[in-house]
Amino acid sequence: MSVVIIGGNECMERRYAEMCRRYGCRSKIFCKPSADMKNRIGSPDMLILFTHTVSHKLVQSALTGLSQDTRIIRSHTSSLASLQSILQESAV
Repeated sequence: MSVVIIGGNECMERRYAEMCRRYGCRSKIFCKPSADMKNRIGSPDMLILFTHTVSHKLVQSALTGLSQDTRIIRSHTSSLASLQSILQESAV
């Protein structure tokens, strides 16, 4: 399963990636906007938006061009426990 995480804390990027690997997911993590983010997102199975730490502009940019099959999950908190609960429910 491929997962894209938008938002979160930069210092937690490595931990987010490790948590995804634990659940057998390939991950791409964008904590801050990048110029070619739209092209790098691709067509993931799941898009996780940490809404508290991300701008509206970045959310809109991430949502444009996604495939209909992509599952979008919004979480207000960007904690590791929040990511773990999302992955437990979704990446089985």
